[in-house]
Amino acid sequence: MEEISELQIQYKPFKEIVVMEKTEFPTPDDLARFTNIIAGGKMSGIYWAQGIAFIYYPLSINTETTAKELVEYRRIYWAFLSFAHMPKYRSVIETKEKIIAPVLDMSTNPLFKAVAEWLKTQK
Repeated sequence: MEEISELQIQYKPFKEIVVMEKTEFPTPDDLARFTNIIAGGKMSGIYWAQGIAFIYYPLSINTETTAKELVEYRRIYWAFLSFAHMPKYRSVIETKEKIIAPVLDMSTNPLFKAVAEWLKTQK
């Protein structure tokens, strides 16, 4: 077995998220309905932090340009970001149509906390 005593581990968080499109929904239920539609009726999760429920879809990093942005500039692109205010965390959103969307509490993650705080300032 190879020795890993010289292994270095670095933490280098992203420096920037570029959001290309954003949509605010009036309620978490509306966000859950939208999530269900874009997921083709399959169960799909919603993130929650700082009183905001949201989903995002990143741009693929399969191109040289997006890979360079990621590695050199620590910049990621989200094709779109959809959100709704949800002051109190709950583990599931269930709509009147019985659409069920699990909600993941990401409030301990600095990136998701920052995104939620930014979304609170958006109109």
